[in-house]
Amino acid sequence: MAKGLFPVEKLQSLETPFYYYDTELLRKTLRTINDEAHKHEGFVVHYAVKANANPKILRIIREAGLGADCVSGGEIEASIKAGFPHEKIVYAGVGKSDWEINLGLDNDIFCFNVESIPELEVINELAAAKGKVARVAFRLNPNVGAHTHANITTGLAENKFGIAMQDMLTVITEAERLPNVRCVGLHFHIGSQILDMGDFEALCNRVNELQDELERHRIRVEHINVGGGLGVDYGHPNRVPIPDFKAYFDTYARKLKLRNGQTLHFELGRAVVAQCGSLITRTLYIKEGALKKFAIVDAGFTDLIRPALYQAYHKIENITSEEAPEAYDVVGPICESTDVFAKQIDINRTKRGDLLAIRSAGAYGEIMASQYNCRKLPSGYMSDEL
Repeated sequence: MAKGLFPVEKLQSLETPFYYYDTELLRKTLRTINDEAHKHEGFVVHYAVKANANPKILRIIREAGLGADCVSGGEIEASIKAGFPHEKIVYAGVGKSDWEINLGLDNDIFCFNVESIPELEVINELAAAKGKVARVAFRLNPNVGAHTHANITTGLAENKFGIAMQDMLTVITEAERLPNVRCVGLHFHIGSQILDMGDFEALCNRVNELQDELERHRIRVEHINVGGGLGVDYGHPNRVPIPDFKAYFDTYARKLKLRNGQTLHFELGRAVVAQCGSLITRTLYIKEGALKKFAIVDAGFTDLIRPALYQAYHKIENITSEEAPEAYDVVGPICESTDVFAKQIDINRTKRGDLLAIRSAGAYGEIMASQYNCRKLPSGYMSDEL
């Protein structure tokens, strides 16, 4: 049981449900990322803001020196407010609106990751109106599968993301024709929650092939961006609190053939923040049915949607009970049958008022919360502030 990881007496006094972030673990994770990435020349790490945009989390990540990978204008604004240098902000996304592009141009961000020729033409037009030249990288769809949930794969030809590989030369040639854009790189992303390094090796092989093809046409780019995708151990957050960043970065160092002077960019999100966050919820009722026992809690899929959306597993622990484990379905109060966090899991015997910690919830938890059923959004608390 992880009771010792939580300041239970302090948490008891807070209104549930809420997110609790272990900032010591977050900082240790960031140190590990920097230590492993800096072993390799030219490796640059950005944080994927979509994983968690809590302002205090963003400031800690910015203090560690990471850049920001954004997929909306709001994320660009949040990153700037948190103090990320403009020259370390990358803007990706399949549907960039004009105001978002203008925001990036006005703030002279490092790069736009472009996903289509129509988008490229709009960026050129808006940059021309401001008398600027926009730096762009082309997001190519490498048609590389990933061993992960179907809803979070992004690198297959059937996915909406990126430019088809066979169109690579066409879009680069088009960029050379447009006066207000400059192609500085190639961008790739094959999916999320990937634990098999073989998937990243497959991406490296595809990037190597594409670079060889470009060089046959005497085209060389300054930057390669391979996205993120490294997963975390949802089953053992206590035993494996920090992902295997060494294996991750070493895979790219061994398998990706960078050209002289090229930099390699990463966009890590889940791997940075997932394990430092827990959703803390209070038990409302224990309901004994004919076939099973339900622990009904005050958090619902409005607070953490991953189990309902992806059938995602999160370890759940009763942090206020020392009694023997019993089997429960842990369910929320939302008026939907999918409002279930887990079925038939063993947790310490639970009673009304007990606090449960839903672990590994630092990524795609608080940021995806909604107000369905007119519920309040959950608060987020940092461990070093309690």
